[in-house]
Amino acid sequence: MKSDTSFDPYRAVRDLRTLAERTGGPDGSRRLCWTPEWVEARALLREELSTLAVEVEQDEAGNIWAYLRGQSDELVVVGSHLDSVPAGGWLDGALGVIGGLEVLRSLAAAPQRPQRSFALVDWADEEGARFSRSLFGSAAVVGTLDIAILRELKDRFGNSLPEVVAEHGVHIDALDGCRTRLANVVAYLELHIEQGPVLEHQGLGIGVVTGTVGIERERLTFTGQAAHAGTMPMSMRRDSLRAMSRFALELAEIGKTHSGVTTVGTVSCKPGVVTAVPGETVCTMDMRHIDAKALAAMFAEATATAHSAAAAEGCSVAFEHIFRIPPMIFDKNLVDSVRRAVKAVEGHEFELPSGALHDASEMARVVPTAMVFTNSIAGLSHTKEEDTTDEHLVMGLTAFHQAVLEAVNPG
Repeated sequence: MKSDTSFDPYRAVRDLRTLAERTGGPDGSRRLCWTPEWVEARALLREELSTLAVEVEQDEAGNIWAYLRGQSDELVVVGSHLDSVPAGGWLDGALGVIGGLEVLRSLAAAPQRPQRSFALVDWADEEGARFSRSLFGSAAVVGTLDIAILRELKDRFGNSLPEVVAEHGVHIDALDGCRTRLANVVAYLELHIEQGPVLEHQGLGIGVVTGTVGIERERLTFTGQAAHAGTMPMSMRRDSLRAMSRFALELAEIGKTHSGVTTVGTVSCKPGVVTAVPGETVCTMDMRHIDAKALAAMFAEATATAHSAAAAEGCSVAFEHIFRIPPMIFDKNLVDSVRRAVKAVEGHEFELPSGALHDASEMARVVPTAMVFTNSIAGLSHTKEEDTTDEHLVMGLTAFHQAVLEAVNPG
């Protein structure tokens, strides 16, 4: 990674490939947060930042900030995340960080300081893949983390979140200290791959993001009665898996009816043997919609459906809340800026909501926010097959750069 004086989207693409070579392989990216590979990815970022006239700091949540002081204290922030899911893709998150780095290079090399100050942030643990708490770093800055819940989180090996993050200089009792980072922030912009098929289906390389969907995520436990698979008549069974299956099928219809999305992502049964009727079945439910009223209606219908499905099989059902975030509609003025940039680069104003969460979802709670999307080939993400053509990456980087310049040098 070497710097020169001009914005070069092709250099950003080369840097992304270097990152992938160093922290990836045949099975995909290995940048799981709070692991050596993630630390190595950040070391590559720090190495490049060390060549620029910027101030680099790590906050109380483990986020890395690089500040370029402008003519005023008003601050424009760009960023995303270098961490990945296990065996993930080479672009998810990394595109936004490296794209922001390329913008920072050009601003730092300019003969005159920008009107507003500028910051690039690499958010810590956006994915939440290890401890199941997504958007860790950005949520800490915004102030939406529940410390009591964090204390109880463990990874699949039994390691506790507080102990693991402490090894990286993050102490959960001090997380509130990073909330000062929002002082003077007037805009947040993020570049990301779509992670879905919409833009490619439209024959487009980039798009304008209007906001991120709201999410309701629950764990459901259907309870019936375990019994011998050979001796219990079908009509007398209280089969919890059968009840859950009724629910899963109806849940899919709820998503279709409301033009949202609904998913049963995990299912486990007890006793979990081939010769026993499942007495208990636990599943997870994820539902998403860009409209808050529609999301609330979906959740109400899902609740009623779960109880009716349980009753039909002589079972009961209990809900356990996992995660909730409301729809986040992005700032009109910033979205208009992105729209102008997309039109200048690809000649259209196509817009879409994001079905995935991003750090922009948290930032949009408190500061004006907008995003640029590049398409994703076959709509694939969170997998080694995740990809976007260089042509479309360059288009996204170029549109992102233009939108950021409007924010940094307004009027």
